[in-house]
Amino acid sequence: MSAGLTPMAQLDAVALGGIIGLMLAETRRSRANEAALESRGALKPDGDVWTWMAVLYPLSFLAMGVEGVWRAQVAPFEGRQHWFAAGAVLFAGAKALKYWAMRTLADRWSFRVMIVPGLPLVRGGPYRYLAHPNYVGVVGELVGAAMMMMAAVTGPLMCAAFGVVLWGRVRFENRVLSALAPRSEAGV
Repeated sequence: MSAGLTPMAQLDAVALGGIIGLMLAETRRSRANEAALESRGALKPDGDVWTWMAVLYPLSFLAMGVEGVWRAQVAPFEGRQHWFAAGAVLFAGAKALKYWAMRTLADRWSFRVMIVPGLPLVRGGPYRYLAHPNYVGVVGELVGAAMMMMAAVTGPLMCAAFGVVLWGRVRFENRVLSALAPRSEAGV
């Protein structure tokens, strides 16, 4: 770390690096799963907002991380570490939920909505309780990161922008899933 960064700015930079590392690992897993799904004849329904998600998700963390490092450098204040700790707990809990959903979906999890004809909907794990636990986890990640970074400007802006795109994604996914199974069976 640069000797010129405050300890809190250094912590923000390390946290941002960790978040980016997790995103890269998830991207690798998604790509491997997408290839496996394609080899099994998976379909990619038209109308997905995936491209917007692929841009906004990493951009959100990057923007919040840059704001966090900047704020910690120019406007340090006592007690900021409590916000960081609370955000880190929320982020970790959100990741746990997301990884539970990923584990439940196994090789059917990917960033893209892909459907293998003939496979039943997943109803185990967190899908017993929530229709979209992965997305609940993503929202928790974003809010947790905003808290960690004290991203008072980029946090709300990026969460709102991603929320709009996520709303479109959930609507799209619900339409696709309901076409596969009767509404009472789809769990959505």
